[in-house]
Amino acid sequence: MKKRFTACAVLLATMTVFGALSAQEEISVSATTSEAADGLDLAAVGQLFKDSENLEAFEKALNDSATGVNNLDLDGDGKVDFIRVVEETAEGVHLIILQVPVAQDEFQDVATIEVEKTGEDQVNMQVHGNDILYGPDYFVTVSDVHIHHWPIIALIYRPAYRPYRSVFHFGLYPRWWRPRAIVAVHVYRGRTVRIAGRNAFTVVRTTRVTRVAKVHYVPRTSPVVVKRVKVVRPAVKPAPARKADRPAEQNRRERVRRR
Repeated sequence: MKKRFTACAVLLATMTVFGALSAQEEISVSATTSEAADGLDLAAVGQLFKDSENLEAFEKALNDSATGVNNLDLDGDGKVDFIRVVEETAEGVHLIILQVPVAQDEFQDVATIEVEKTGEDQVNMQVHGNDILYGPDYFVTVSDVHIHHWPIIALIYRPAYRPYRSVFHFGLYPRWWRPRAIVAVHVYRGRTVRIAGRNAFTVVRTTRVTRVAKVHYVPRTSPVVVKRVKVVRPAVKPAPARKADRPAEQNRRERVRRR
């Protein structure tokens, strides 16, 4: 009975530690990596993409003050930036670029939506955060494995489909759009939680769309944004040194003390 109790206690302790480590890993992965990234929840972006009939409607929903998904301020003027949508395709892969016009002929890519068709009814999709804003390898993937029935997915894979390229740029915006003041981060997060189902989209550190490199696209980066944005990576405690890695003199002193 005592052995069985000890074994149960060890198992419970192991599960507790593993759960704590998993929770820490999930928090570090889900956290945004810059103040700028706090202005655009990529899970909420994925939800808008899912609910849109086409990319023009998606662009409008992305910048709509009623939804409030966009709270980006890359130029630091206190106003929400307009995000335009540009699409590139190659061999069944769709690369949908979300970029902010920060000056005349100057753009900053914010994220890309990457879609590839791997079978008749099999489609992979992910939202990839720009490295400058979200840090390296920041992906939001969808948990639904049957996304081919989404209206926007069905549309972009029609035989006669033509890629969407926004006509808007710096100084030329749609009539329905008006610059508005950004809101505090806690207000924004409360807003996006209601939009994006946390069970529908998951943040991961590995890509799920493997053929995106087939699309030849050179990312657009603004020097102004690069100077303003500072990526903050979570501090990681170094692992304790193993005995073999310690200086020989320190190991010798430990052996003397044990005697």
